[in-house]
This record gives sequence, C-alpha cells and structure tokens, in this order.
Amino acid sequence: MSFKPGSTTTPTVIPATTSAASLPASPEQAEHHLNAVDQAIISRQSMREFLPTAVPHALLELLLELASRAPSGTNTQPWKVYVLQGNSRDGLVAKVCEAHDALRAQPELAAVYKEAYDYYPEKWVSPYIDRRRENGWGLYGLLGIGKGDKDKMHLQHQRNFRFFDAPVGLMFTLDRVMGRGSLVDYGMFLQNIMVAARGHGLHTCPQAAWNGFSSIILPHIGAGPDEMLVCGMALGYADESALVNTFRTPRVSASEFSVWLE
Repeated sequence: MSFKPGSTTTPTVIPATTSAASLPASPEQAEHHLNAVDQAIISRQSMREFLPTAVPHALLELLLELASRAPSGTNTQPWKVYVLQGNSRDGLVAKVCEAHDALRAQPELAAVYKEAYDYYPEKWVSPYIDRRRENGWGLYGLLGIGKGDKDKMHLQHQRNFRFFDAPVGLMFTLDRVMGRGSLVDYGMFLQNIMVAARGHGLHTCPQAAWNGFSSIILPHIGAGPDEMLVCGMALGYADESALVNTFRTPRVSASEFSVWLE
C-alpha cells in the first residue's frame, strides 16, 4: 500500500467502539478500514531501496513544518535538521563509505569513530537481544546473506551510508547542553516526519548507523561545536519492486506491553 500525491480516495473511519481484536491484521487489509492517520502509521516501514526520483523542495519544507508540531518539554523544540541533496549528499556518502571500509580493514579505528550517546545497551538481555537477532537474520536471510558472509554483510551495512540510494538524506543534531529528555522530544519529531512522509507518497528509513561517524558528518554539514548527532534518515520514493522492501518486522501485541490499572 502506498499513498499517491493528490489522491482522492476517502478511507473508511473505524468507529470509536471498534475493538483491537477487530483491527485489520496487515497493511493490505487496513487500506479500506483505517482512517488516513492510521494508514500512514501502519504503512510506515524502514525502506532500504529507493528510486532516484527527486523530491520537490516545497514538499520537503512541508514535511518539516508538519513535523515541527511535535510536542517537546516546555516547548524547547530542540531539533535541528540538515537536508542533504546533490553534491552535499554524494560527498558525505563518499567520505563515510571510505571510513567504513577503512574501519573494516583496521578495527582499531573504532576508538576514533565513537557515538555521542549510547543508542544500544552495553549488555544485551532477553527479550531485546532475541528481537534484534530475529530482525538481523530475517533481513539477511531474505537477501541470501549467510552468517559467514562477511563481505556481503559489510556491503549491506554500507547501504546505510549510501542512504539506500534515496535522493534525500537528513541529519539531525541536538545541542549538547540539552538533557536526555530532549531525545524523547526528538523521537516524536522524527515520527512526525516519517508519518507525514507516508501521507505524501514518500518512504523513509531512520538510521542510527551514521552516529559512529559523527566526526566526519558534523564538519561536512557545517554543524557547530556544541551540536551532537542524533541520527540520520533516508527519504524518497521507495522502489516497491525491490526484494529488500518486502521485509517487514513484526510487533508484539499491545496486550504484551500494556498494564491496565483501575
């Protein structure tokens, strides 16, 4: 399912009394049963192959304006966005891919390429490690990459640093003076971009993979010394025919993560 600019299709709105059990089980089933916001949320997925089709400047501006309506603690609005296209995008891709290759050849360079904050835990435990493995091997299995295929793994990971061929790359920074709560604010801002993108026929892939290369990225985009990299994002029109874009991650039921108190 995808949204087309200018679409006149009017989805059916689910009544407020509809139970969770009666919700459609897949995006395909949802197309004619969920309202427009529901459809945008449920059809969002991390796409890993994009078309070269340019995204209009006005549309990019609109997405950012829409995203700015995200809530933030005391309305601090801590986000800052760098939009990379054309030469700026291609130049960053070349620099980081070169560094990524060098890191593989010289693992000791890991001391140079460090993240500004811990995105993942130092020690993995269940159920998180189980979900991580399911995600990784599910994707690699779909692409025919075995556990011992180090070269293929490296190349697939490097697709991140090519924005999966998306014509637009976004880099998000945060003033270092801000507290951890601003990362919560940022998450809502990022989700707004991704959901708004779906409403206009676009897809995205949020990317923490860039974070380790912030020492290359921040000077390239002209970020100030007080800014830290939060993450990157690929944005564009997805290649719906690409095998990799058939990969869709599962979600646990709300009943598994919610506690109801009366």
